[in-house]
Amino acid sequence: MFNRTTAWILVVALAAAIGLWAGHRWYSRPATPALPQTQAVRLFPEPRVLPTFSLQQSDGTRLVPGELQGHWTIVFIGFTHCPDVCPTTLSELGVAQKQWEAMPDSVRPRVLFVSVDPDRDTAIGTGEYAHAFHRDTIAATGDVPSLEAFARSLSLVFMKVPPEAGQPADRYNVDHSGALAVLDPKGRMAGVITPPFVPQAIAADFKTLTSSVAR
Repeated sequence: MFNRTTAWILVVALAAAIGLWAGHRWYSRPATPALPQTQAVRLFPEPRVLPTFSLQQSDGTRLVPGELQGHWTIVFIGFTHCPDVCPTTLSELGVAQKQWEAMPDSVRPRVLFVSVDPDRDTAIGTGEYAHAFHRDTIAATGDVPSLEAFARSLSLVFMKVPPEAGQPADRYNVDHSGALAVLDPKGRMAGVITPPFVPQAIAADFKTLTSSVAR
């Protein structure tokens, strides 16, 4: 006869079965790989896929998402008339790039400099400026809407600042983020590097990241 004792036994058995099923589901999930230990790079727990973008590279080709795959990439936005932050940052990145020169080209980390001052910086001019700090730096620019969308996707910002009273119209400044965005070999935003920048630490981190992907 179906009585309260029987009902209680069935409830307990059902609870135990659900517990075993939940435990199996939980412990059978693939473990999230531990993030590599880095000094300068702050990696995100989950990389973020970037929306579609299209910029003009200094070599005349389009810079689209597929171009940023296959390598770890550091992205820095700025402009060629920048009085301090841009030349200093590109110089520091150049020091790191020199430490990567012995790495195979197929895995060597890359630096992408994007000018957010298209009124004064052509794609070719941006490339000439960037290559003065290191020949391997990728350079690009685009129209303002494209640049705003690209920067926003990397959580970076820039803003044109009018010149001081009495100054020529082309003597304006451009305020921009000083942080660096880090893209993984799938072209996803995987982390950031914030000032102050230590070239040796940046160089070491990307060697670690490259080797961790290769394993």
